[in-house]
Amino acid sequence: MFWNNHDSTSCHNRQYMSAIFFHGEEQKALAEKTRDEHQKTLKRKIQTVIKPAETFYDAEDYHQKYMLRQHRSLLQSLNFAPKELIKSHSAARLNGYVAGFGKKDNFEKEVEVLALNDEQANYVRSVLGRGGRH
Repeated sequence: MFWNNHDSTSCHNRQYMSAIFFHGEEQKALAEKTRDEHQKTLKRKIQTVIKPAETFYDAEDYHQKYMLRQHRSLLQSLNFAPKELIKSHSAARLNGYVAGFGKKDNFEKEVEVLALNDEQANYVRSVLGRGGRH
């Protein structure tokens, strides 16, 4: 799933680089194995780095759930406190849906779990109908 959902051949600066951070040799071996398998399907060289997980820092608040933040009326209606927005499973799922990652039928299966009211759910449906994003 990881390799198929982004361009692993793009070279970005450290802030936006594609990376897999592993905890232990088993994860490292799996990451390297899947990278090597995926490389066989590509012409360009994979740029994704595979590194040991170390200290992790959350991005600045304004980067959190970036795509959801572009839908201000939806975000305001959800009424998340700043720290809640960072840790919320619902916010993470909605961020993906409004960014264009996710299908309408999957959204319908989890709409109740996301605890959206009708207006919020209909808004997300309309964004999904346009293919996500703005």
